[in-house]
Amino acid sequence: MEDLRRIDLNLLLTLHALLLERHVTRASVRLHKSQPAVSHALAQLRDHFDDQLLIRRDGKMVLTARAQGLLAPLEQALRHLNDLLGASEFDPGKSTARFRLSLSDYATHRILPSLVRHVRSVASGVDLAISQASRETMMAQLADGELDVALGIFPEYLEGIQVQELFPEHFVSLADLNALPECGSLTLEEWLERPHVMLAMRPDANDEIERVLSQMGVRRRIAVALPHWSAAIKLIAGTDLILTVASWAVSGLDRYPTLRKFDAPLNLPILSYQQAWHIRKDADPANRWIRKAILDCSRNT
Repeated sequence: MEDLRRIDLNLLLTLHALLLERHVTRASVRLHKSQPAVSHALAQLRDHFDDQLLIRRDGKMVLTARAQGLLAPLEQALRHLNDLLGASEFDPGKSTARFRLSLSDYATHRILPSLVRHVRSVASGVDLAISQASRETMMAQLADGELDVALGIFPEYLEGIQVQELFPEHFVSLADLNALPECGSLTLEEWLERPHVMLAMRPDANDEIERVLSQMGVRRRIAVALPHWSAAIKLIAGTDLILTVASWAVSGLDRYPTLRKFDAPLNLPILSYQQAWHIRKDADPANRWIRKAILDCSRNT
């Protein structure tokens, strides 16, 4: 307890922001403090821990070994303090919280409209900050405290990350009617011979479809790779391209009368669309509220 008397506990919040952001200016933005104030706090922290904590290397700031070792116990201590001092309930009608969510293009169309309407009706003071990233980046952002909740498909996730299924999904293929035989579907050989559109944040992504093809010892040609499913559908009409995506993404094709969906001629997995959060947020009343709102809205779409 003697060591606690030697440090202002507010400095620990600044330390946490500095360790996460690895940048004085970004930490000041996170903390809603001036840059000089955070720089002064960093000087105090360096003196207290007798360590530089942040050092410049190859043109950027990196953590010292001591700082890296402080991050996990500091997060645990702050979480326990937050649980001890925080409110036992979350009142959405009075809250001015800002939730940082990461959603794919698919989830933005399927879930976000309903979620925004719900938030505006019961929690008009709550703000939503939406970003988009690959699943690997979302996992890292959750671990680093940059996100509150991420939505996507997470077959593998980091230690400390919790997931909850929102709904199951399955794949379908989509093609232009004029590029399909009279039967309206393709054999596996025909499907593999066609050029494909792949939806991914990175053109070299190894998604569920690619993993199945790899296990079968076959490959498909990716003629177009892009992250936006709504734009991908528009690319198919009038071409020989094949698009294989989650079924909801190709619902409502009335605007594209020449497009037809059909079962892909291979055994693709049923998808579990999920929301993910870090375990340190698990008992937080505000985070629990937004997770429940996401769950309810996703099941009403």
